[in-house]
Amino acid sequence: MTAKPDPSDSELLQSTMAGDEEALAALYQRRAPGIFRFALQMCGSRSLADDVTQEVFMVLIREGHMFDATRGSVSSFLMGVARNHVLRRLRRERFYVSIEEDPQNETTPATSRTIENPLDDLSRAETIESVRKSVLALPERYREVVALCDLQEMSYAEAAEILGCAVGTVRSRLHRARALLTEKLRPEKNEEAAEVKSARCFA
Repeated sequence: MTAKPDPSDSELLQSTMAGDEEALAALYQRRAPGIFRFALQMCGSRSLADDVTQEVFMVLIREGHMFDATRGSVSSFLMGVARNHVLRRLRRERFYVSIEEDPQNETTPATSRTIENPLDDLSRAETIESVRKSVLALPERYREVVALCDLQEMSYAEAAEILGCAVGTVRSRLHRARALLTEKLRPEKNEEAAEVKSARCFA
């Protein structure tokens, strides 16, 4: 006996529109984490990202019947709604919150982590934080392609569908975004190399 395949996003959406709360919960569980990560990568604020995630599914409940499968996937539809909400909130509130300043940043209690080499762990954390800050500092049109293609690992076609632009536009923006990130991160790498060299001289 073969196992029954999981329902598709479209099937879950149809059931949701028919009043099936379990279908809505299943769709939320499947897609909310990615929406939250995208919103967080765009704004740096966990509270704002959480608000956006909730707003996206409220829109889905109200306007899900307007979804047209011939124009794209449910996932792309949800991510497009998330993008619009993030940009609207950022333009209205005009602020960014560094992830390191958010008290909820620690997703794993420090007491439950095993640190084999504290210096290596610190260096890794600083590198991740540098990348996060550099991504947040990018102009919106570049930040969103990095968030979608590099951080969410979506294809150019999927990103183009969400952004409502040509695949070639996604490619060119991503190329420019990566160049900007390289420029932003290079000075820090040079400083780190100089510090290491200096430390060796005094060793």
